[in-house]
Parts: sequence; C-alpha cells; structure tokens
Amino acid sequence: MAAEFAAHSALRAIGLRNKIRIEERILANTRYDLVVIGSGPGGYVAAIRAAQLKMKVAVIERDRPGGVCLNWGCIPSKALLNSAETMERIRGASKEHGIEVGEVRVDFKKVIARSRAAADKLAKGVLFLFRKNKIDFYEASASVAGPNAVALAEAPGKSAPSASTLEAERILIAAGSGERLFPGMKVGDGVITSKEALLLDHLPASVIVIGAGAIGCEFAYFYQAFGTKVTMVELEKQMLPGMDAEVAEELRRAFVKKGIGVNLAHGYKSMARNGDQWSVAVTNNGSEKSFEAEAVLVAVGRTPLSRDMGLEKVGVEVERGGFIKIDDSFRTTCPSIYSIGDVVRPPLLAHKASAEGIAAVEIMAGVREPGFDLMAIPGCIYCLPEVATVGLSEADAKARGLDVKVGKVPFRAIGKAVAINEVEGFVKIVATKQYSEVVGCQIIGHNATDLISEVVLGKTLEATTAELGKSVHPHPTMSEGIMEAALNAEGESISF
Repeated sequence: MAAEFAAHSALRAIGLRNKIRIEERILANTRYDLVVIGSGPGGYVAAIRAAQLKMKVAVIERDRPGGVCLNWGCIPSKALLNSAETMERIRGASKEHGIEVGEVRVDFKKVIARSRAAADKLAKGVLFLFRKNKIDFYEASASVAGPNAVALAEAPGKSAPSASTLEAERILIAAGSGERLFPGMKVGDGVITSKEALLLDHLPASVIVIGAGAIGCEFAYFYQAFGTKVTMVELEKQMLPGMDAEVAEELRRAFVKKGIGVNLAHGYKSMARNGDQWSVAVTNNGSEKSFEAEAVLVAVGRTPLSRDMGLEKVGVEVERGGFIKIDDSFRTTCPSIYSIGDVVRPPLLAHKASAEGIAAVEIMAGVREPGFDLMAIPGCIYCLPEVATVGLSEADAKARGLDVKVGKVPFRAIGKAVAINEVEGFVKIVATKQYSEVVGCQIIGHNATDLISEVVLGKTLEATTAELGKSVHPHPTMSEGIMEAALNAEGESISF
C-alpha cells in the first residue's frame, strides 16, 4: 500500500512538473518583442518588416487577414472598377474602334463574386506571409491591458483565442478606420456604405451617393457604368474637397458627360422611406429640396477605430476626431506603445499605412532616424478619368507662402493619348521658382494612378522640373505628359 501511494505520488509529481513546463511553454510563446493590433496594410507590413529585423512578432486581427484594404476596400473595389471599365469599353467599342458587338448583358452576381475572389486570394496570401516569416497570428478582439500587455477576447464569428493575454516589449496599434455615418443613420434596407456595396448582389436601378470624395466618386462611376441612375450630393463647392480645384472641375465635367447628376454645395439634412424609394432632403443656399432613389450610398468619410481599446488605462492620448497622438517615432504618449495608419492621422491611405509601418519598426530597431514625410505620399482615385496627386497643389503652395511656377499640359497634346482616344485630363506640376524643385503634381486622365509614381520618385530625390523635362521619355506614351508639363514649367514645352 505504501509502495502504491509512493508510486502514485511520484506520478502526480511528474504530472505537476509536466503541467508547469507546458504552462511555462505557453507563457513563453505569448511573450513577444512586438505585438501588432490589426492586420491591414499597415499592420501586416509592419509585422513582416519587424520579423525581418529579427523580432519575435504576433499579429491580432478580429476580422480577416489583410484588414479593410484587402477585404472591404482597396482590392475588391478596384476589381469592381475594373469590371466597370470593361463594361464602358465594350459599350463604346462600336463607336470608337469600328468593332460591332451584340447585346451586352450583365450578371451582377458574378461581378461581385469576382471581386470577393480577389479579396479571398490576397487574404490567404497574408496568412502565407505570416507563416513564412514565423509570425504568430491570433484571430481575436484586442485591447490594451497594460504598457506591455494585450488582452485577447473572442471575436464575433471566431473561435476562442488560444491565449488570453500576450506580453510584449512593444505594442503597435494599427487598428485602421471604419465607415462614418451621419447621426441617426442606420445601414440596411437600401442604405449602404462602401462595405455593403462590395457585397450587394443586385444592381439598384437608382442610387444617391452622399459625398463626392474618393469613395463617393469611385462608386458613382461604378454604378453609372452598369446603367444605374446616379445622383451625387456634396456639401462642399467642389468635388474631391481639399484637392486642386482644376482637377475637381475636370472630373465634374467628365461625370456630368457620363450622365451622373452632380449637386455641389448641397448639404444633407435628412432621409426617409417613401414606398420602395428613399427620399433624401438637402439644403442649398437656404432652400430645401429632395432626391429619390432605390438605394443610398453614404460616403462621408471614415473614422479611426481607437475606441474601446483600453487606451485610457495606459495614458495613450487621443486627439480630436479620435486620432491617436504620436511623435516623430510613431510613439504614443505611453512609451512602449506605437501607432500607425488610419488610426493616427490623415491621409487615410493603405500605402501610407504600409510606409508608416515600415518606418515605425525600423525606428524601433534603430536602423532608421525618426521622421516621416507625409508630402511624399501620393493619393489616387480610380474612377474614370483617374485622379492622382502628390505633394502640394498650386493653392496650397501659395497659402504656405511659396513662390511657385506651374507647368501644365493637356493630354490632347500627347500623341499616345490621341492614338488611344484618351484625351481627357491633364498633368499639372508645381515647382518653386527659385530652384525649380518639384513640390507637387496633379494628374487627371488615363493611367494617372500609375503615372504619378514617376513624380513621387522625383520628389523623393528632390528633382527639378528641368531634370524631369530633360529625362528622355519613350514615345508614344502617356508618360510624355509628365515630361511636357515639366518642360512647360521651364517655358520649354514642345507639344503645348
């Protein structure tokens, strides 16, 4: 009996030691050099760069790998816009190219399914990259539990996480942003944001788009291309508020030509159901009127997802509008916690978040000096005609007291644009008079979102209009518009 008791006690002791070892192993596995909250283009890129810099990294995501951009924003929306462009080209083929086509029919469910397939493929790609770089991925809701701790909770539609708390030397918040609604608005019954538009499997006969910013313009173009009657309502006096006024006016004319109703200086007041239609009341110069449509797409901006994260517990300061306050090192007011992307400041752009993520972890690792140039971040809008900008507009430069010169060339003066019948739009370059240094560029027209990269590189290298203008560009190409605009700023344009 004594021997049996001794054997049993020994087994219990071994079991206890094994249990302790397992618990220690689990605890060790939840201690990281860096824990990233959010797996969007800011979070997942930062995590991969941190892993390359030999950090032990974990990423927490409550939705799908890739965040809003890959799943509910950039990627699926561009797939839809590509379908819209294809539809426009097919319909215009007989007029422009002498190619006759029969009746064009649309399977809208397949249009949406194609965009979802693109998003799914890239989300799986993010998981592959995590595995490749030995990054631990947790599907969970996250909140800051302390300066060096992140609490995990079960996210909607997900299994319970394998750990309740992750410990980290540093925490990087890359929570992103969400769709903004006016007070009293509710999504459903024909009222949608960009997220619901990506899943809507039927084509509305008519839609009112509230907001003429980037998202509003892209979806207005998308629906118009498939035959929906589109009415746009914008509070400001121009489309694309905050952008170059000439670009905005060029886009307005193009949209009106397509048959889109553009109502500027019209402020949203209220909306109500009227049978099978929505009636949206707006005010303009003190008078009120209303528009009716089957659906209403609300595109009035996005809001940073900084609430309910426990930031106040650790002294992380949040500024007006919900943006997390950071310094030149992306460090918040809690020294061990950093933040990047939509949740810290405009512009709310995927590539800006990625660049900030890389900068933040490189600063952490000591391989990069603090600082980040927001003026070198391009902005792109993918409706047709496309819009792309970088740096300062002419008005912004003058408002800052800069003495500038402007070079501008319309695409109708560029041989390739004429050959392919893409003559809408122009290139506009803003440079200082004293040194001819490029401080900004605005492009509207065919392939603008690709063309802008040349000027982004030039701006990064502090290039002048003389250098851009004297760089030989292949002929015939749309990129000659960059060369000619630069030469125009120097008073040496050949084509215009």
